Amino acid sequence: MADTADQKKPDQKKPDRRRRKVRLLPPPAWWPLPVAAALGLAAGGGYGVLKAPEYAATSYVVAVPDDTTEPATALGFSQAYARIATSSSTLAYAQPRAGISARRLRTQVRAETSPESPMIAITGTSKSPTEAADIANAVADALSLSSNQAAKNTGVQLLLFNQAVAPSEPASPSATVSGAVGLCAGGLLGGLWLLARPGRTRRPEEQPVVEEYASLPAQGDHNETKEKESVR
Repeated sequence: MADTADQKKPDQKKPDRRRRKVRLLPPPAWWPLPVAAALGLAAGGGYGVLKAPEYAATSYVVAVPDDTTEPATALGFSQAYARIATSSSTLAYAQPRAGISARRLRTQVRAETSPESPMIAITGTSKSPTEAADIANAVADALSLSSNQAAKNTGVQLLLFNQAVAPSEPASPSATVSGAVGLCAGGLLGGLWLLARPGRTRRPEEQPVVEEYASLPAQGDHNETKEKESVR
């Protein structure tokens, strides 16, 4: 009887444990643009945070002609002195006052001049603002000393116009500026990738249907068929 009762019980439906397949949509075609921009932002911001700030200080010297020399000559000599400002002989004079080696001094100083003015700008760079000013002043003094030794022959001497002072703010870009530059660079690379990638292929359902029109007779053929039927 127990077996009969068990057989009469309705079969209980077992829960369907089959997992439903979730269809993932493909990413949009422009996905490289925001990804590249985000990577550029992260790289630029990280570089600005990790890199130590760099300071720059500038001193100015001017080429002054004597009574027997024309101003245009002083302008030409200023161009020449700007080229020898970072020479080995000038840096050898400046090295004791700068307090760093001549090899390191060569990488931390630069000289610039203008074709319209006989003034030379000597800029020293360093991670310390005081050291940057010391480098600029040391090279400016060394250049003036070495050039004035030949002033009797050239008719031009270099005078210190303005000494460099320790800067209060770094010359290197901040983390915000570096991040903005990285964002723009990443966005540009992402846009170039979108322009340079191969064209998207059409799906089968997007192909133009021309088979139906190919089976239809041309207009001239239709008229010829009607003429043949009328003759018959």
